[in-house]
Amino acid sequence: MLSLTVSAVTFGVVFLAELPDKTALAGLVLGTRYRASYVFAGVAAAFAVHVALAVAAGSVLTLLPQQLVQGITGALFLGGALVLLLKREDGEEVVRGPADQSFWKVAASGFTLILVAEFGDLTQIMTANLAARYEDPFSVALGAVLALWAVAAVGIVGGRALMRRVPLKTITRVAAGVMLVLAALSFHEALTA
Repeated sequence: MLSLTVSAVTFGVVFLAELPDKTALAGLVLGTRYRASYVFAGVAAAFAVHVALAVAAGSVLTLLPQQLVQGITGALFLGGALVLLLKREDGEEVVRGPADQSFWKVAASGFTLILVAEFGDLTQIMTANLAARYEDPFSVALGAVLALWAVAAVGIVGGRALMRRVPLKTITRVAAGVMLVLAALSFHEALTA
């Protein structure tokens, strides 16, 4: 059964955590060089693979005792918040694309870039945590994949414009704050279970 609440919470957490990440920049760079729809097709496919892997890992966590899972989830959310708060700004990364602009080459370039760059990324770990926390893999997967696709679209279409209006520090702090709240809730459930 689909829970819109779980999907919405997942969307918000993943969107805010991924927005200041390298994905928006990579999408922006590829989107300025190649046809946006081709880039998005490859990036969207890579994110679907990442979410499927994360939800599968989170579902395995539900086999453990609930108190242990909540403690682990809380620790990982806390760690994710600290990573966001302590992260130093990196310089711009150079993204190289395919020489020709055929659909398959451009989509494969976007797919490969995201698949490699985002593997084991904070949002993939958060998605696994959310799947374990809510024990609702479909709702978590839907929220996560829509959030990642939205970030990719924002990056491809208008990343620079958004970053001019909303400071990256603000986005990062909001994402870290949401993760701290989720960590506190998880620890509370671990201690009271």
